[in-house]
Amino acid sequence: MLRIHFTPEDLTRVRVAPGPDVLWEITNSVQTLQRTDGERVFGAWRRWVRPRLPESRLLLSPLLPPRGYSPDFLTPTSGDRTTFRAAVDTLLGTPRPRLRAELTRLAGTRRLPGWAAALAEGDPDALARLGKALHAYQAEALVPHWRQVRAALEADRALRTRHLMDGGTEALLTGLGPDVHWRPPVLEVTYPVHQHLRLNGRGLVLQPSFFCWPTPTTLADGELPPVLVHPIHHSAGWADTAGAPAPTPGRSPLGRLLGQTRADLLRAARTGCSTVEAARMLQVTHPAVSQHMNVLRAAGLTTTVRTAGRALHVATAEGRALLATEDRRAERA
Repeated sequence: MLRIHFTPEDLTRVRVAPGPDVLWEITNSVQTLQRTDGERVFGAWRRWVRPRLPESRLLLSPLLPPRGYSPDFLTPTSGDRTTFRAAVDTLLGTPRPRLRAELTRLAGTRRLPGWAAALAEGDPDALARLGKALHAYQAEALVPHWRQVRAALEADRALRTRHLMDGGTEALLTGLGPDVHWRPPVLEVTYPVHQHLRLNGRGLVLQPSFFCWPTPTTLADGELPPVLVHPIHHSAGWADTAGAPAPTPGRSPLGRLLGQTRADLLRAARTGCSTVEAARMLQVTHPAVSQHMNVLRAAGLTTTVRTAGRALHVATAEGRALLATEDRRAERA
């Protein structure tokens, strides 16, 4: 059982994460991939992804066992998280003492491969190998499904927001699923070990996760910024369209208005994306993304923020309003 202890101040500082966290999705999906339960939800995805996975799975699986302790540094809670590359850079910048401590703790629960010792010492080659593995895994296992992931998490966030508006923080907490029970001032969560998390005024981030299974999870170190990662509802057959080509132009009114590639780019920009991420997601070239983003930016539907040498494309209020109109039309259809 996980028991999260709230103070009155903490109840005013609960928030829902604005979108998917790619590193949590990698962590949870690597763990889920090694499990055998959840066949109805993840069976088709497991069968689809296993023959396609590169060597990265062999590198990541020992660090992310399906049950028990996993190192917190693989899901950093601070640093630059604006893009996947920035998030990985933050992870790879973990201080050496923390790497050593967390990997030593993991080694106390299971036998680790030889390269883990070099990683624990912050060896540059070992860190570079880990970074390449994360990028390769994300490209092969997550990118083909990222539209479904993003859409499902946006729907879950809308649901949590409604709970908060209708019933306040207590309704938000009690609506997290059958494995979560609010017994003021403690939130009790079904958990494989006994753990207490005392918020002490820091608040709590609720992070929905597409691949979290079967119960919520959190960081092992209670001194880190508190987060509760929780499963979401999955549509039946969500993995059946994996690897399918993007919808052809004219498939929707928004696609007919903008052209399907620009419509898809606008959707990707709803929560922000880099040129590289958009190109991978839509399977188009980087110059094509830049050209289409120029048109969307000139129309006032997106804006581009440049930070630390990176360009992040974000939908403007007008762009989000256009997407919201399209979402409502789809719901009525």
